[in-house]
Formats: sequence, structure tokens, C-alpha cells
Amino acid sequence: MDSRIKRPMTNKLVGFFITLIVFTIAITTMSYTASADTKLGTDYHVYLDDTYLGIVSDKSIVDQAIEQSIDGIKEQYPNLKLKAGNELTYITEQVFRSRADNEQVTSKLKDGLTIVAETVALASDDQTLVYVKDKAEAELTLQKMKFLYVTEEELAQVEAAQAADQELPALADGESRVLDVKIDEDVNFHNDVIDPAQILSADEAVTLLEKGTLKEETYVVKEGDVLGKIAAAYDLTSEELIELNEGLTEDSVIKIGQELNVTVTKPLLHVIVEQEAYNEETVNFAKEVVENDSMPKGETKVTQEGKNGKSGFTYKIIKQNGQQMSKEVTKEATIEEPVTEVIQKGTKVIPSRGSGSLAWPANGGYISSHMGNRWGKLHKGIDIARPSNYTIKAADNGVVVSAGWDNGGYGNKIVIDHQNGMRTVYAHLDSVGVSAGQTVEKGAAIGVMGSTGQSTGVHLHFEVYKNGKLENPMNHF
Repeated sequence: MDSRIKRPMTNKLVGFFITLIVFTIAITTMSYTASADTKLGTDYHVYLDDTYLGIVSDKSIVDQAIEQSIDGIKEQYPNLKLKAGNELTYITEQVFRSRADNEQVTSKLKDGLTIVAETVALASDDQTLVYVKDKAEAELTLQKMKFLYVTEEELAQVEAAQAADQELPALADGESRVLDVKIDEDVNFHNDVIDPAQILSADEAVTLLEKGTLKEETYVVKEGDVLGKIAAAYDLTSEELIELNEGLTEDSVIKIGQELNVTVTKPLLHVIVEQEAYNEETVNFAKEVVENDSMPKGETKVTQEGKNGKSGFTYKIIKQNGQQMSKEVTKEATIEEPVTEVIQKGTKVIPSRGSGSLAWPANGGYISSHMGNRWGKLHKGIDIARPSNYTIKAADNGVVVSAGWDNGGYGNKIVIDHQNGMRTVYAHLDSVGVSAGQTVEKGAAIGVMGSTGQSTGVHLHFEVYKNGKLENPMNHF
């Protein structure tokens, strides 16, 4: 009987202890939770510019995300100082239970983040021209801009001369030197931040400043194209188009499919180069004409030979981006005076009508053959030989009818019409000194005695005609 009574009590005791344990655990859990909810933490609300990104548990989450984004493009821009270009704003909130979602904020941050680089801008007249990485690169850019138009040696010499402030040595003939090199515009530098893709190297910056563009525009030649037409289409002259394309000339034959550079350059900066040049140049002699009334009209004679002189000229030359803008003489020195050429000009009017009385046509001499039958035929005139000199003279005033070679055996021959019915003929001349249409004066030199044509020796064959009929010359002296 005792055993039956004890069993139910044992079961009740076990149940009691189980209930007690469960209750204790529940009380403990509730106590812990209540303790956690009463401990304050900090959440950070993140704004990228004006855009809300979400909540992070710590600012370092954002810093790490930014660093990762910058690290991702550092290889592309190795020499630039990169940073976030957006404004980051944090608003803190004290909370018992954090609602941070670090992963979501990091993702949104990377999508909206703008990375910029610290830069130095070259500007003129409040207009930014180009961006480079720093001040040293900006100064190098301007220096390289100058090197487009002068050498490093020339620039160094200019700077040394300006620093020394001493008189420069004289230039030799054909020499020149650079006196000054400067950027025409007032260029200043200022710090800025910009998309790193817009930052150029010094060489790229020089190209942009020189041409106004980094890209060359090309044109592909089509059927029917000519240089002038292509140039006009791009607001260029033919000369400018030729200058843009090395090897191209006005006479070049362009081919279909040929590419031509048609880039219209608009420089952003202009380099002014001042040069000094010295050249010794010929100074042409002057001519002085003196009228002489004792000389026949139409005749001239040089009485003083002219001689060129020489002067040294110093020039100041201004070039803008390689193009000469001006050239002026700053000094002139005479090295050798020119000698004036003096020319006597005849004003004496020679009558074209003869007097009717003929003068001996040679300087002395004798008649080696008279007019008449000779060797079975008529000898039409007289032959004069062995004069004191070989000058042949006009027998009277008149006009030259013909002067030159005669195919009838007379050799060099002159015919003069004395405008009074008389004509005289001078044959076998060595040379002729007058021309057809020329008015000659009695006694004037007209040629040189010779032996041309059918002749057996040096002599003058002289004929006289009156009213078209042959006459004996001896009747008219």
C-alpha cells in the first residue's frame, strides 16, 4: 500500500521541477532582452550630395568604399591626386536597435560616386584653356609652346641676354638672332578639381593650345574634286590646304580615296618671337641722262660706267606662331657707295635729205678698181682699198633702206636713200652698224670694211644711183 501512495508524488515532483526550469529560462531571456534594448548605439544616415543612400553602422564603411573606387582607376591615372568629387553628409541617430544596411549603402555609393583629380588650370581672360596635373606641368606646357618656334638653345640665349642686360655683339652678313620670346596672352594658373579624363599631358596641352583641337579632321577625295573646291568647303584657301598637307603642291594631282588634312586651326595662345637679322645688300646704281646737242638724236653714249654699291641693313622681324607679321629696317649703314651711270643722249636732229654732194665713204684709201667693164662684164661702182682704218661712213644724209646679208654676191650690204633721188650702196662689209629705217648723217659710221660675198680682198665696193639709174661715183664727190 505504501508503494502505491509514493509513485504519484514522484511524478508531480518531476513536473514541478520542469516547470520551474522553463520559467527560469524565460525570465532570464526576458531580462537579457530588456537589458539589450536599453543600451544605445549610433546609426549614420548617409547623403551623397542631395541623394539619400541609407544607413551605415560606421563611417569607415563609406571611406573604404571610396578608397576601393579610387583604387580601381589609379592605374589609368597613375600620376594624379584622386578623390571623391561629391559632398558626403552624415546625420547621426542614437538607437537601441541598429537598422544599418552597409552593403546597400556601399552599392549605391559606388554607383553615384564621382571621382575627380586635383589639377592646375591654365586660363586667360577668365577663360580656362587647358588642365594639367600641377603647376610644374603648367610651366612646362608654356615652355614647350615656345619651343615650337625657337630652339632650347635660342631660348636659353634670350634669357641669358635679358638677365645680363648688356649690348649684343654685331651680327655678320646673313646672321640673325632671337631677341625675345613671349606668350601674347596674359596666362594665369589656378587650382581646380576636374574629371581626370580632362587632364592633359604637357605635349597634349601644347597641341590643343597651338591648334585649338586635339583631333585632325580629314577629307577623302571624291571624283571631280579639285584643291580649290575642297579648301573652300572648309573655309580654307588653297595655300592653307597645301600648307596643311606635306608634299602637296599647286601642281599635285589628287587621287580618289586620298585623305587630306582639312583641320581649321584656331590657336588658343599665340607665341610672339622678335628677331634681329643683318644682311649686306646690293644698292643699285642710279642712272643720269645728260642731253648732248652735238650727238644725233636717238644716239646714246655711256660716259661714266655705273657701279653698284653695298649697304648693311639691320631688320627687326616679328613672327606670330611662326608667321611673319612685320619686317622693318632699324639701321642702315653704307659699306660702298654706288657710282652713278652717266649717259649722253643725243638731241641733234639729223636731216634725212642729202645735200647732193657726196663725201668719201672711207678713211682715205685708194681706188683699186674703177667703174666700167671688167673681166667681160660691167663693174657697177668703184672699189676702195687700204684705208687708214676700216670704218665705212655714210656719203650723205639719208635713211637706211636695207642693211644685212645679200645673196647676190655683195656679202654684207647697206643701201641708203638720200631722199633727193640718189641712193648709195656699200658692199662686202665685214659688219653692219645700222638698221633699216634709221636716219644717218653724212660722215656717220655705218659699218666696217671687209671681204664678204664674192670678194678677192678687203675693200669697199661703192655704187651710186640717181633717179634709179646707175651713175659713176666719181662724178659726185
